[in-house]
Amino acid sequence: MSAPPRVLTVAGSDSGGGAGIQADLKTMLALGVHGMSVITAVTAQNSLGVQAAWELPAEAVRAQYRSVVDDIGVQAVKTGMLASAELVETVADLLGATDAPLVVDPVGVSKHGDPLLAASALDSVRTALLPLATVATPNLDEVTQLTGVRVASESGMREAAAAVLAYGPDWVLIKGGHLAGDAVDLLTDGTREHWLRAPRHDNRHTHGTGCTLASAIAAGLAKGLPVPEAVTEAKEYVTGAIAAGFALGRGIGPVDHGWRFRTG
Repeated sequence: MSAPPRVLTVAGSDSGGGAGIQADLKTMLALGVHGMSVITAVTAQNSLGVQAAWELPAEAVRAQYRSVVDDIGVQAVKTGMLASAELVETVADLLGATDAPLVVDPVGVSKHGDPLLAASALDSVRTALLPLATVATPNLDEVTQLTGVRVASESGMREAAAAVLAYGPDWVLIKGGHLAGDAVDLLTDGTREHWLRAPRHDNRHTHGTGCTLASAIAAGLAKGLPVPEAVTEAKEYVTGAIAAGFALGRGIGPVDHGWRFRTG
């Protein structure tokens, strides 16, 4: 039997299983690709928030990456929590020598508002990581962190996209989930625009949405889909996962990565 497409996630571990590496690997399995991981940080995390985090040494991140890429190879890479400027620059150096589509989820804070990226690392994300991205997937808070642009309504999403594209990614997906009304996202390369809309589900259990969406996009790219099609399919998958999100613990539960298996 031939191996399925291979996708590598470079991100932090979520001990509660809703986001991070755990969400990435569940998403990849659900979408029919083989998921592999480079762990950048370990968090003590649950439905209530992030209680503690420890970043791994750069040499540990580099060794994991080389181990996977040099032997198994990758057909797409997704980055998530990178924690520090040193790790951002280490990962960017590794990615620069890897010929595979790259999805950058510029994770800045957790769903609960806990910081996951040092302020000193923002310049490294802008100058070293974003120029390598096939698709960057910031939410509105991350847009503000990276560019200073604040989006209060759908009409401001074009300005946000232009500000992120100025750092060099091929495409940017501005996620408008924090706005009122339908969940609307803007995908653009500066010339072509794709507006993706989905009904907003009355469900507070949305932990892991950003990780899940970025991993789903990477899965589509690994299968050879063009960016707009990969993003459209990923949006459909994460919308279903949000609708099926479930309570877990005493706080915000996760999206359901296996919703398609349970809905037939």
